[in-house]
Amino acid sequence: MNKTILTPIHIRFKDIDVMGHVNNAVHITFFEEARKAFLEQVLGISETSEYALILAAINCEYLIPLCLNDNAILEIWVADIGKKSFRFKYKIFKADEPDHVFSKGDSVMVAYNYHEKHSILIPSEFIIKVKDYSESK
Repeated sequence: MNKTILTPIHIRFKDIDVMGHVNNAVHITFFEEARKAFLEQVLGISETSEYALILAAINCEYLIPLCLNDNAILEIWVADIGKKSFRFKYKIFKADEPDHVFSKGDSVMVAYNYHEKHSILIPSEFIIKVKDYSESK
């Protein structure tokens, strides 16, 4: 199994919708927080000016309702590295029961030059740094 980054989820009262569980859109926000943690921990990127990635697509499959008092962890890793893009994969699960999965998803990230406003090739340094966190070694 490849390495992953684990991020504790802090569910706030405002994350809960009228149905009594975490709103669907909030799962996407949790995925965003996991991407931030991954970029900091694996690539050493902490400033938005250092980001050379743009979100192209995101998907989430909701499996079990996530509620206010659930103790959950978000797991993130890399899949399908191409020439200009790759996928992050995500899984939100119960902290003490990893097989109890609340949701899972993925996002397509594109290497991007924000100054010139176009996609670029994924730098070889990126591939080297994420190799241990990737399904496609």
